[in-house]
Amino acid sequence: MWGLNKLYLLMEKQHNRGQDGAGVANIKLDMEPGERYISRYRSIDPKPIQDIFDHINSRFRQIGEEDPAKLKDVDYLKRHAGFTGELFLGHLRYGTFGRNSIESCHPFLRQNNWITRNLVVAGNFNLTNVDELFDVLVNIGQHPKEKSDTVTVLEKIGHFLDVENEELYDQLHNGELNKQQVYAKIAERIDIERILKKASEDWDGGYAMAGLFGHGDAFVLRDPNGIRPAYWYEDDEICVVASERPVIQTAFNVKKEAVKELTPGHALIIKKNGQVAETEINAPREAKKCSFERIYFSRGNDFDIYEERKNLGRFIVPGILKAVDYDLDNSVFSFIPNTAEGSFYGMIKGLEDHLNEEKFKAILALDHKPTPEELEKIIKRRARIEKIAIKDAKARTFITQDDARDDMVAQVYDITYGSVKAGKDNLVVIDDSIVRGTTLKQSILRILDRLGPKRIVIVSSAPRIRYPDCYGIDMAKMGDFIAFTAAIALLKDTGRSSIIDEVYRKCKKQESLPKGQIVNYVKEIYAPFTAEEISAKIAEMLTPKNINAEVRIVYQSVEDLHRACPDNLGDWYFTGDYPTVGGNKVVNKAFINYVEGKNERAY
Repeated sequence: MWGLNKLYLLMEKQHNRGQDGAGVANIKLDMEPGERYISRYRSIDPKPIQDIFDHINSRFRQIGEEDPAKLKDVDYLKRHAGFTGELFLGHLRYGTFGRNSIESCHPFLRQNNWITRNLVVAGNFNLTNVDELFDVLVNIGQHPKEKSDTVTVLEKIGHFLDVENEELYDQLHNGELNKQQVYAKIAERIDIERILKKASEDWDGGYAMAGLFGHGDAFVLRDPNGIRPAYWYEDDEICVVASERPVIQTAFNVKKEAVKELTPGHALIIKKNGQVAETEINAPREAKKCSFERIYFSRGNDFDIYEERKNLGRFIVPGILKAVDYDLDNSVFSFIPNTAEGSFYGMIKGLEDHLNEEKFKAILALDHKPTPEELEKIIKRRARIEKIAIKDAKARTFITQDDARDDMVAQVYDITYGSVKAGKDNLVVIDDSIVRGTTLKQSILRILDRLGPKRIVIVSSAPRIRYPDCYGIDMAKMGDFIAFTAAIALLKDTGRSSIIDEVYRKCKKQESLPKGQIVNYVKEIYAPFTAEEISAKIAEMLTPKNINAEVRIVYQSVEDLHRACPDNLGDWYFTGDYPTVGGNKVVNKAFINYVEGKNERAY
């Protein structure tokens, strides 16, 4: 019950990582043949975590009604109730690919009558070379049920798990041991490091994936560039791994220093006997930890992420001052809840620093002894802060299935009336990022305009998102990016549509090349324009009809992003510089899909 309660808390604290479904798996150690030792339950209920744990706890309620004493009988519970084992694996899904169905939810099972061949896998990942990996499985005689990276990963690890079992059986089945003793020895000697090295040697992508074996070993494997995050903590009683550090700190009441980051290219291997080791599986490559994790996706209560988000807000202040013509006395500052709150605090800190410099200069410039009233007027200048936008809906539209997103965005926000001087004030609102711009155009700008500001300045703490992601965050289609559609519109406006055709021809010529030879020619779409020209076009395209305020948009620079997040330099969304060779193949395909009118993902 302690383990179940901890898993529930961890999953609730990581709910930010997916709302489209959830799943839980559990393995019991040392069960007798014929006794069930693997439990799994998945849900796509609107409240999937609650649904899962209601399902699990219903069995305990039933047992308690029959005989309350049995709820304290560990042996009885282990034999008669599911989810009473020692290994737990929980996963939250958001729909980057596939239908929002039970079949798409992790954990996935690969079942076998031999206990050491059972495998449970869940993870946060996307592989760019699924087609190649699928063909490898077919060539070794397998018949995968579908061409997806999850099934491919499961079957690839499963194949080498089978090979490991067969080799150990051949070594141990020498007449000295009976078959039960042979399989007990296999469980002890199974080499997870070797299995993972063979299975993952040709994977291209970002991944943090966890696996449980039927006999009780477990692992978590991270990609060589560290694209997807993973953290772990161990003490005398437990070992726990999660995508984010603060959830472990909260759930287990431990200090930041006690939680370790899983080294890129390494696996944390947890043996049934309690031994825990971090082992190199694939040689670590240049660290390209995803910066979008830090800007948006991860919870903001991590010590480092909180500081990074504040710096993102602070570093963008010069662009904000320019956008309001340095008129701070007639500017109101706010934020889009909830993930932009950290960058808002940093923005205000930056504005305060600017105002303090202005006050200092104003006092020095006085050519007479100032009166108390003069000093008071100078000293009391401050940034005007208001809570303007209110988020009514708890769901986050960015990580909602595509077909539900548009219906939600128009109703997510409301405003605080009376906080802006109509016709006189600039209204500056910071958001964490602007991906599609749908929420801005359909909802936020219309609502903010009701307050009657002279100018609305939308500030993005992230740079312009120009290129698709292919490593696990749902930004896969070129046409979804307002920065891309703005650049295309500028090419057409300026009579340079031929660049679109030329880039398309270059991309098509690369289709048959090995992925290591593919070049990101999509960069040429943006090359003719300055960042400011693209921002101005974005503001024009996102301004709804029939609003009175002028709209400006200010973006973070890539240089200041790196300054704010110096340890998370994965910036392919903004620069097109992909950390793996498969990235260029994906951006190539995404542009071809766009030009050919195919509304599909490129991987």
